[in-house]
Amino acid sequence: MGDSAVSSREQRTRETERALRRRARELTAERGLGGFTVEELCADVHVSRRTFFNYYASKENAVLGFSMRSDTTDAETAFVESRGDLLDDLATLLIARSEARDMDLTEIRSVRAALEKSPELHRTFIAHISEAQRADRVLIARRQGWPEDDVRAAVAVELVGTLIRPCVDEFLERDATVPFVDLFRSRMAVARSLLDSPS
Repeated sequence: MGDSAVSSREQRTRETERALRRRARELTAERGLGGFTVEELCADVHVSRRTFFNYYASKENAVLGFSMRSDTTDAETAFVESRGDLLDDLATLLIARSEARDMDLTEIRSVRAALEKSPELHRTFIAHISEAQRADRVLIARRQGWPEDDVRAAVAVELVGTLIRPCVDEFLERDATVPFVDLFRSRMAVARSLLDSPS
């Protein structure tokens, strides 16, 4: 099969994923998470229920953009194989994941509106973050040759994770006028200067 056929199919796949995500957010902002079914969402987007579950495990995941198709395997492999600075490389991995989400300003606003209408989505979001952090601790341990329960891996994840949270808030408050990556790198630079400075 030619490259153009593959890229065309991939383009359609991305468009379907994006359409499901956007409509799930719109419906949640209008009616709340319990105000519509997966079947209604699928009818609006003109796809089957089965197609929906090829992309998202649940309505919550669709609203939050946690796709079954998200693939940052290359970034994770690069992280494990890198011999650069651990915190910088971890930040690079998290930035790659953020960029893979491919959200424009309209989607950012719709996520904010959906979260305001259905605050219970915060629990799903926190659960995903916790799972990602557990997975990152394993990646760090593998990269460094540490035991999986090594406290250094946990602290690295906690440090970088602590820097991400205010960046997300600022990014949303500013309506994405400053790129998330720039906000995050700026905080990383300040944290690095504090960690590296003599007491």
